[in-house]
Amino acid sequence: MPEGHTLHRLARRHDRRLAGAVVRVSSPQGKFADGAARIDGRVLRRAQAWGKHLVHEYEGGIFVHVHLGLYGTFTESGLPMPEPVGQVRMRLMGPGRDGSGFGTDLRGPTACEVLTPPEIDALVARLGPDPLRADAEPGRAWDRIRRSRRGIGSLLMDQRVVAGVGNVYRAEVLFRHGISPARPGTELTAQQWSALWDDLVALMKVGVRRGKMHVVRPEHDHGAPSYAPDRPRTYVYRRAGEPCRRCAASVRHSVLEGRNLFWCAQCQPD
Repeated sequence: MPEGHTLHRLARRHDRRLAGAVVRVSSPQGKFADGAARIDGRVLRRAQAWGKHLVHEYEGGIFVHVHLGLYGTFTESGLPMPEPVGQVRMRLMGPGRDGSGFGTDLRGPTACEVLTPPEIDALVARLGPDPLRADAEPGRAWDRIRRSRRGIGSLLMDQRVVAGVGNVYRAEVLFRHGISPARPGTELTAQQWSALWDDLVALMKVGVRRGKMHVVRPEHDHGAPSYAPDRPRTYVYRRAGEPCRRCAASVRHSVLEGRNLFWCAQCQPD
């Protein structure tokens, strides 16, 4: 599932290329036909992201909410766009701020829906602070973490606690700070949480800027390759049984709340 930096990168691109102009919207697949008809021909005011949620705001107080889920993706094209290929849920086309024309197709999202302002407010209210938003309040997350007996590995993946963190950032930021994913929130110190938050902000900003994750410090960025050719080099994520980049102990793996968990027991003691 795409993590928060991917949605923020999409939001910035859509805002830069489409906002401020009339947008043509259709649903070649048909599943979003009614929603597309409501916003077709309106001005896209802005695009924003909250965690893993992308929101387009149109004139007239109409919002489109997209959650990519496991399989959702946007593909881009210049204008005129070619005939749709596959199950295109939503097609957006606009002149673009530079007049060059821009189009994008959305396929396979978990959610693509029109929401009212109160519904958007309710969606945002359910989410924890997002490390990539300037208005984030990390203290809100800390208030929940310090009172919880759940492991910090679970809490970081709970979008009600912190919005936008997924499996990779969860595994890597805990390794970088030597914290076991099993450590209860009640046993985390305020200083540790502050350091985790600041690191998430920095790492996720790199993801937005580069379009891919970079989580390994320069002094460790060598040796074993990435877990897949097109994926980032990691400390522990998807490296079960391989030697830790820092201490050479075997990276461990388990399943926590239905998601794969990776850590080094020596570098991240309970």
